[in-house]
Amino acid sequence: MSHWRDVLVAPDDSIRDTVRAIDAAALQIALVADADGRLLGTVTDGDVRRGILSGVGLDEPVRTIMNPEPYRVREGEDNANILAMMKQHRIHQLPVVNGSGVLVGLETLDDLLKPVRRDNPVVLMAGGLGTRLAPLTNERPKPMLHVGDRPILETILQNFMDYGFHRFYISVNYKAEMVREHFGDGSRWGVDIRYLHERERLGTAGALSLLEERPTLPLLVMNGDIMTRVNFESLMEFHLRNQAVATLGVREFSHTVPFGVVRMDGNRLLSLVEKPVEKVFVSAGIYVLQPEVLDLVPPNRYFDMPTLFQELMDQGLPTVGFPIHEYWLDIGRMEDFERAHTDYWSIFDD
Repeated sequence: MSHWRDVLVAPDDSIRDTVRAIDAAALQIALVADADGRLLGTVTDGDVRRGILSGVGLDEPVRTIMNPEPYRVREGEDNANILAMMKQHRIHQLPVVNGSGVLVGLETLDDLLKPVRRDNPVVLMAGGLGTRLAPLTNERPKPMLHVGDRPILETILQNFMDYGFHRFYISVNYKAEMVREHFGDGSRWGVDIRYLHERERLGTAGALSLLEERPTLPLLVMNGDIMTRVNFESLMEFHLRNQAVATLGVREFSHTVPFGVVRMDGNRLLSLVEKPVEKVFVSAGIYVLQPEVLDLVPPNRYFDMPTLFQELMDQGLPTVGFPIHEYWLDIGRMEDFERAHTDYWSIFDD
């Protein structure tokens, strides 16, 4: 049974603290309980994402987004019955309570089943120069820099493997031989790895034109310099549920405007807000694409993901954004690289 006490929160705890608990425990759920340990509700990845999309602030109490009537099982329930209940209600976690409604555990599908083998191809972009991390990248490509006890790209690979993915393509250019030498054909990890060799830099989407054949399943694409604990299973389910041709992983970004912001109608003042905090969504460098989207990628030409998504939107095709609340770090600058070293042992050292 999972370490359920790690995801226990009080109803007045903030959503932000609840997200931290969910991320740290990697259980994709938090259990909301009163002072006596009685189950009041649950909070899942989906609850947090829906809250973010509806404008709920991360500093608001978690009771504002929790499910107050979650499914649960009684202590001592047979595993077969638990699995049947999970299948019936299409859920992956079930709180366990005693006769008084007090939490005594948490059953998860991951504990009861091995990861489902997923045949969707995964393309990892590892061909960039990483000039902002020079001189570290003078001798090796950025995705091959070590964070913790292994290269960034190996951590990314392992995260996908944890969700059952086993078909990988790695796009390489700068110092490609270092990537090939380390990963080989993937047999060391029990997966299949092939390479898309960019003779010249093709951008974040252009390398997809190098795939030897069009896939028959949705493919995932991810930049090779991102450290994240995103739930790739939830991402794929979100993509399919929304019947999207392309899904963009998005991350909320907040910044403080260092001045008083004035709203005007002509020359008439409407409002004056001193140093407001603005929140926007930014691209997280993680994508899911339907196979037919690849027809829009020109062969052997520089082509980036923003251009691809804009073309899809211009054509009126369904594109959606998947909010990522889990740990996410784009290692673009030296301070990001240093932070990744600090975070690694608490986030990725399983």
